[in-house]
Amino acid sequence: MATLREIRRKLASVHNIQKITQAMEMVAASRLRRAQSKAEQSRPYFLKLQEILQQLITASTDFKHPLIEGREAKKTGIVIISGDRGLCGGYNNTIFTTSEKLLTKYNPSQVELIVIGRKGVDYFSGKKWKIGSKIVEWGGKITYRQVEDLANNLMNQFLNKELDEIWIVYTQYISISARKVMVEKLLNIDVKQSEGEKKKRTLNYIFEPNMEEIFSQLLPRYCTSKIQSALHESYASELAARIFSMRAATKNAEEMIEKLTLVRNKVRQSGITRELLEITACVESLK
Repeated sequence: MATLREIRRKLASVHNIQKITQAMEMVAASRLRRAQSKAEQSRPYFLKLQEILQQLITASTDFKHPLIEGREAKKTGIVIISGDRGLCGGYNNTIFTTSEKLLTKYNPSQVELIVIGRKGVDYFSGKKWKIGSKIVEWGGKITYRQVEDLANNLMNQFLNKELDEIWIVYTQYISISARKVMVEKLLNIDVKQSEGEKKKRTLNYIFEPNMEEIFSQLLPRYCTSKIQSALHESYASELAARIFSMRAATKNAEEMIEKLTLVRNKVRQSGITRELLEITACVESLK
């Protein structure tokens, strides 16, 4: 059995861990409020932009923009959004599992990864897939200009036929207790309406100045907005996962403290009983 000093040392260590996990949970909770607000605010803008594109693309059947037209996928780019840090349960592992499931459909020589997040960079660095570009330390810090630069770079690669299609893997924030890994096509842009949606509206637009000018402004904005929305959703999901992970760790520490306290009391009581017996034996021997 461990000595009383060892048990006290373990108790102090678990107490310190409990304080750290509680602090991390509180920090994640305070950051989540802001991240959740950004994710919720970005959705209406993106969905409305998508709706506008659906209507315009349906109305302009004769016009073809390079970002909309599909082609044979000889080279595929996959944007993977992960976290920069761990201690968030299975958040990152779920992203990696989904990403690898998508990657199995392609020959490694035909794939280029664009990895956002240090955990993703660390995970895929030792794999057979090539990392074309990476962004680390992005959580809650990446600016709109950086997102715009990333979107422009991806669009240029697509237009220059360096990449024939681009997918994005991210985590959609549903609620503090629910999230979902999404795999969506970024380029070519495909926002066509279903037959039911087409029948709901009679589209008759006059394009000013012209379709080419409108699409040249709208499509890059759509692409940038989609990436920014995915980043907001992913960061909020990561923080929510960290809250639950730290809460579970704090609870486990509390249970361990209870067990160690019980063991400590038993060892201390055993020591006191042993000392009393020794004193009693000494008194009896002196009689």
